[in-house]
Order: sequence, then structure tokens, then C-alpha cells
Amino acid sequence: EPTVRTELMEQIPPIAIFLQESRPKFPTAFFEYLMPIVVRYLTDVNNQVRKAGQEALLILLEQDLVAQSDIENKVCPILLDLSAPDSDDEYKVEAVNIICKMASMLSRTTVEHMLLPRFCELCSDGKLFQVRKICAANFGDICNAVGQEATERLLIPKFFELCSDSVWGMRKACAECFMAVSYTTSPEVRRSKLSPVFISLISDTCRWVRQAAFQSLGPFISTFANPSSAGLYIREDGTLSIRPSAQDVNANSCQPGNNVTVVSSSANAA
Repeated sequence: EPTVRTELMEQIPPIAIFLQESRPKFPTAFFEYLMPIVVRYLTDVNNQVRKAGQEALLILLEQDLVAQSDIENKVCPILLDLSAPDSDDEYKVEAVNIICKMASMLSRTTVEHMLLPRFCELCSDGKLFQVRKICAANFGDICNAVGQEATERLLIPKFFELCSDSVWGMRKACAECFMAVSYTTSPEVRRSKLSPVFISLISDTCRWVRQAAFQSLGPFISTFANPSSAGLYIREDGTLSIRPSAQDVNANSCQPGNNVTVVSSSANAA
């Protein structure tokens, strides 16, 4: 029964956490019994079971419960098979989605050598626009996962393809993640390559693309600033934030009887 398999998948993460906490008593139980089930259910015939398996896998990765060898030898090969050009459409969409989600949880070496080549192929998938849209929506996360060198060498050309895609939803997704992509590149690439493309998005024929580009204009401009002097930085969730300078903090704390913090006073001023 698919419902039984789905329920089983939902119980895997708490069992894995228990086994991890009791590892002296159960040193190999997770790797021998539970991990093979998770991997197998990624290819289950029932989509609800597959979805539960994908969610369980992401939780296990987030909790750092999966060994690097299992990631490289068991998980990645399955995802590469599911996202292959001749794979079933539904499986391919699910595979690229989980590849994008797990990229931030894996080591840079694993992402660059095992998943990045397939991601680049999927960005140019001419059969399924859903696959290209997932790639476009998660492009900033992939750039952050592999770093500047791989981004400029392999990802930027693919990003430009998506920015000029015939489907407006693709161009809109690129506009929304433009700041995250720009933040991973060098100042020269931002100035000479990304800026002209961003101008084309602001001038796009689709108003939804133009609106998304204008909303990203300020964050994109902020990537040109020097973080040490401007106080701008990117949080782990990919959002732009402002770090108050030490001078502002000291000035605020030195005023007698003033117990209002810099953050709250800024909020009141806004």
C-alpha cells in the first residue's frame, strides 16, 4: 500500500536521529537498513511515496546524518539517472528540484564534480520548460554552492541563456535571483557582463519580467558596493541585509539615558 510506504518514510528521520544518538549501540543500523530504503523510495512508482522519500532525504542531509560516501555512491547516482535526458518527465522534474535543494547541504567538491554538469545540461532542456524554470529559480543557490570560479566559467553562460528564454516565466525567475548570482561573481563580470543583461530584463516586453527586474534593481546595485564600507552583506537565506557600523553602535550607546538599539531606531525612522 502506498500509504504505508509514505508513512514509513515520514518515520525515517526521527528513527535516524535516535540511531545517531545511540550510535555506540547501533553503529551501522542506519547505513545498512534505513539508507537503502530512502534511496529505493526515490524511484517508487507512487508520486506521494517519492515525495515523502525526497523530504526525508533532505531532512537527513540537513541534520548531517548521511555519510559523504553514501551521498556520492548512492544518492547522487540515482538523481543523475532520474534527471537523464531520456528519463520520464515527472521523474526528471522531481530530480532537478531535489538536486537544487540539496546543493546547499553538500560539500562544494561534491556539487561541482557530481551535480553541476547535469545542472548545466538541465538549464538547456528543450523538452520541458518546467525543468528550466526550476533551474532558473534556484540559480543563485547553485552559484553560492560552487563559488565564483565555477560560476563564472560554467554557470554564467547558462544564466544568460535563461535570461533570454522564450518563456517569460523563465526570464522573471532570473530577474528575481539576479542579486544572488551577481554576489557570487567578480566586480568585472558584474560590470561588463551582468549589467547589460539586467538592462535587457528591465526593458523586457513582458511587464511581469520588468516588474521583477525593477524589484531586484536595488539589491543588484548593492552588489557593486564594498561590503566593508557599505555594511551590506547577504544572509544565509539569500536576502540582503545591512550591518550597522561600529561607529553607529558606539554613538548610540554613548548617549545618556538612551536605551534604544540601532535596529529599533532605524525601524522607527523608516
